[in-house]
Parts: sequence; structure tokens; C-alpha cells
Amino acid sequence: MQELRYRSELLEGVAEELTKELKKYEEWFLLEPHKLKVISDHFAQELEKGLTVEGGSIPMNVTWIMKYPTGREKGRILTIDLGGTNIRVCDVCLSTGKGEFEQRQRKYKLPEEIKTSTKEVLWDFIADRIGSFLSENQSGISASDPLPLAFTFSFPVEQKSIRSGILQRWTKNFNVSGVVGHDVVPQLEESLAKKNVPVKLVALINDTAGTLVASRYRDQQVKIGSIFSTGCNAAYMEECRLIPKLRDLGLPEDATVIINTEYGAFDNECKVLPLTPFDRQIDEESAHPGTQIYEKMVAGLYIGEMLRLVMLKMHEGGILFKGQDVSRLRTANSLETSFLSTVEMDISDCLTDMKGEFKESLNLELTLDELKALRHLIGLIAMRAARLYACGIAAICKKKKIRQCHVGVDGSVFSKYSMLKGRAVQALRDIFDWEPGRLDLIALNSAEDGSGVGAALVATLTLDPSEIKECNMDDI
Repeated sequence: MQELRYRSELLEGVAEELTKELKKYEEWFLLEPHKLKVISDHFAQELEKGLTVEGGSIPMNVTWIMKYPTGREKGRILTIDLGGTNIRVCDVCLSTGKGEFEQRQRKYKLPEEIKTSTKEVLWDFIADRIGSFLSENQSGISASDPLPLAFTFSFPVEQKSIRSGILQRWTKNFNVSGVVGHDVVPQLEESLAKKNVPVKLVALINDTAGTLVASRYRDQQVKIGSIFSTGCNAAYMEECRLIPKLRDLGLPEDATVIINTEYGAFDNECKVLPLTPFDRQIDEESAHPGTQIYEKMVAGLYIGEMLRLVMLKMHEGGILFKGQDVSRLRTANSLETSFLSTVEMDISDCLTDMKGEFKESLNLELTLDELKALRHLIGLIAMRAARLYACGIAAICKKKKIRQCHVGVDGSVFSKYSMLKGRAVQALRDIFDWEPGRLDLIALNSAEDGSGVGAALVATLTLDPSEIKECNMDDI
């Protein structure tokens, strides 16, 4: 691969023991085109299996979002997004007939202890933040005239309707008691009522579905909504007649529905994914071992941890950081994906910025040989994540026989780690054997705001016209 040849050239002159060690990691982390094709073929079969009554590892959850927005949606909707790191509240104003919107938003840091607390602590915390947002922004909403609320809940739920969702399992190291197996909507509604927050919960959506809807709102060529962030997931529109588990519901022959794949659970059986000892360690030490295996090899929550474990192993083998205090390196989850991105952006001869980042983050002084070796290693880890990410997109395209489309991709890993997009696109080229020099048939584009605008659009699609709050751009 061209990038690997370029990176190997950067290792010229590096000590033999380092280059020899890196060869071992190249064998573990490099994914040749043939392997990508095998993975994506099996992935497509597993997507199909998830639509059956028997099901499989990939849930393929029905969202009950049956159509795309037209661009003529209007109204004022409040949205709340519970992701992996923050809670985000948005006041969205959709402008009728223009396909335009304005929004006011605020992020609230989600304390780590909340992620392993009880349902009362979690929902009360969220209700408090929604109440604070409305108070701070003088919303003009009262208990007698509540504002419609769309809740973006980025975890696997089984939905019987757009206004309900039973949590199947926690992901992203959440483990809040009293929620799994229960409908999250009445739980949040109870806290909202207790806190006298003047909102009415009208829609529960996943961030992937919101990303698909919001991206399609602006670009008619979008057929897949994808998340490449703390977690990894995707959504697409499916024909209901091709979903065996919906066959007995008497839906119209031409009905369609957005499927939230929840494909972070792909290959929990470990049949085709190329797991290393470090992947197995990350899984074993996670909050939910044996689940979300694909996500743990791709998503931002785990890429930094992979680097940390590899560097620690190399140190213990006498290869790196000789005679230095590596106590910071021994702290689990001490490296975020942004660390890898910052390091890879340094292309100077002396790698000064990279050297400073290691000193600031880990209190380690690196030689030039170590800097060059670790930049190569970081490239290998990030490249593998990007190429595996592409397998999920390719699998949906293979299943739906999509030859050309746009993919709306949301998430901090995709937007802030600039080198990942090119690596993922190259992987798609390798999987589909596109001719050299041909334009990307499957284009990965930064998504519109799925958890804000997307959620608001879904809410307007479900509301009766009498329930929609009028607004204009001056309200926001």
C-alpha cells in the first residue's frame, strides 16, 4: 500500500531493534484488500440475518421513521442528546419551505460517575440540564404550553413506536442500573415531571437515524447515515417487505423504514475480525466483555487505549522509554484519540510537536528514533481503524446493491482526525476495485447535525400539525 511504503521510508536509519519490533505490529494491524472483502461480505450477511425473526449479533433495530423530510418542515423543537461524553440541548427552529434552520445549543459535561449510577441519578441529571437550558434562554414556554422534545438516545433500543424504546444493553462503558430491559421514555418523563420541566417528549431516536435524516435534508444523494466518534454505527432506509420480522404487521407493500443497524456488535463471535492480543485485553477489561467487538476495534473510545497498551508492552520488552517513569502510561484510558491525531499531524524532520505532546501528556522524553517509530505505529493503529470502519459502510452498500451514493458521517473522530477519511476511502476503493483515478463512487461527507437538526426533523414528521410550535429565526 502506498501509505505504508511512505511510512516505511520515514523509518530509514531507525535502530534495528525498533524496526524489527514494528514489523510484528505491521503483520497484526495491516489489512490487505482481500481481508477487507472477506470481512465486508460476512458483514453484509450478518446485516441480513439481523432483519430476520431469529436475528443475530447485529440488532438491526426498526426506528419507525418511515420517510425522509421534504424540506418544507417547520416549527420549534427542543432536542436532547445523550452521547458518550456530553449531554447537548438544542433549541431548533425549522423554517418552512426553505430547508433552513437555526439553533441555539449548549453542551453539558457528563460526569463519569453518572455513567455507572442509577436510573434516578441519570434521568434527574438530564432533566435538570434541560430545565437549566430553558431558564437560561428565557424560552417563554410554560407547563400549560410545553415545548415538543425529541430525545436522541445513542444506545441499542427495541422500539415499538417512535415514542418508546426498551434499552437492550448499555454500550460505551455505561452501566446505569435499572434501565436495561425498560422503556427509557417513561423513565425520563418521570424525572421531567418531578422537576417541572415544561416539555413534552414526542420522539425517541438514535443519533445514526438523526444523522441520516439531517444529511438527506440537505443532500438527496445521501443513503447512509454513519457515526464515527466515541462509538461506531450506521443507519439506512429499508423496504419493509424485505424485513421478515415485520412481515405480520400488515404494513403497506411500498412502506419503508429507517433501520438503526447497531452494527458495533458485528462479529461478537470473532469469526472474521483480525483480533490481536490487545483487542482481547481491551474487551476483557471493558464494562461489557464479549460485546461490541467491532466497535472496540474502530471507535474513538478505544483507539487511544490500543496505542497505550502497545507502547506499554514495548516498554516492558525493553524497546521503548528505557529508564523512564511510565506511571502515566499505566493509567487506563489515559490517551484520547485526539492524541493520535495531534501526533500524526507533525511532519517536521525533528518531530518537535510530537515530542512536546509526549512530554505534556505522558511525561516521557523520546529520542528521535522513538518518535519516528511511534509515529509509524500510530499510523498503523489509525489506519486499521479507518479500514475496518469502511467495511461497515461497504457491507450496507453490498446488501442494498448500492453502487454510488453519499454517506453522511458525524462524530468527532471523523471530523477532527483528518487522515482517517482518506484511509477509509482507500479501503472502499480496495473493497470495490474502483478503477485508479476514478472519482469516489461512495463519498464520505461530513454530516449535518443529526442529534440536533435530525432529531427536530423526525419530531415534525411525527407530530400532528396542531402540536407544532410556530417559530421564526428571531426566536433562536
